[in-house]
Amino acid sequence: MKLAVCQYDMKWEDKEANKKKIEDLLAYCKCAKEIDWLVFSEMTLSGFTMDTSVSELTDEDRAFFSGLAAENNINISFGGVEKGYNNLITLDRKGNRINTYSKIHLYAFGSEDKHYNPGSKQELFELEGLRVMPAVCFDLRFPYLFWNQAPKVDVYVVIAAWPMRRAENWMTLLRARAVENQAYCIGVDRVGLEGKLEYSGNSMCYDPLGKAVLDAGTAEGIFISDIPLDRTLVSQTRERFPFLGERKNFPWQ
Repeated sequence: MKLAVCQYDMKWEDKEANKKKIEDLLAYCKCAKEIDWLVFSEMTLSGFTMDTSVSELTDEDRAFFSGLAAENNINISFGGVEKGYNNLITLDRKGNRINTYSKIHLYAFGSEDKHYNPGSKQELFELEGLRVMPAVCFDLRFPYLFWNQAPKVDVYVVIAAWPMRRAENWMTLLRARAVENQAYCIGVDRVGLEGKLEYSGNSMCYDPLGKAVLDAGTAEGIFISDIPLDRTLVSQTRERFPFLGERKNFPWQ
């Protein structure tokens, strides 16, 4: 599967401007027809706002992404708020929703927990032969979420609003989740300014051995993986290095 990520400079709390930006970026992408799966960052249309009246998805917002998927014949994962939950939503090539994950770990340091509801359930779904586990931003700091699903997962996808000043942490944790679970790990962040916060992008995809197969750097745009995501590489890596089978339920008490 050919993966692409979209990291762009969102206009703060301006959904219509951001829809136009996304359409333009896709129109200018010379390799758009090669894309099988396009992933956007957290709260894709609004930015990481605590104003729920702005971040909450409308029917028009959902129709925008469904149309984008159907018109371009691509699977799409994007972020948006629904009924007070910070969600990662995935659509198939026809624009039909196939999965919704609600962020479990809310970012209390930024008061997210005061404005949004925490999710309570992990999600797994299949996307054209790949077994996928979704996560959102702060979830990345909690490895048990990734560990407990590892045998059932080929690809982790993490969408985020992760500030530039902690970019090294972001990339390190993405690679760690890939290596320790022997699976692909995709991370998609934004670029630009959001109030006083600056975002550097650094959207990445690491393979099961920790090699970067996509590195978007710090520029705005749509970036496509060097090689397709391949479930065979996951199984071969786990067969050659059968580390998952050596995990133990450690007696913490």
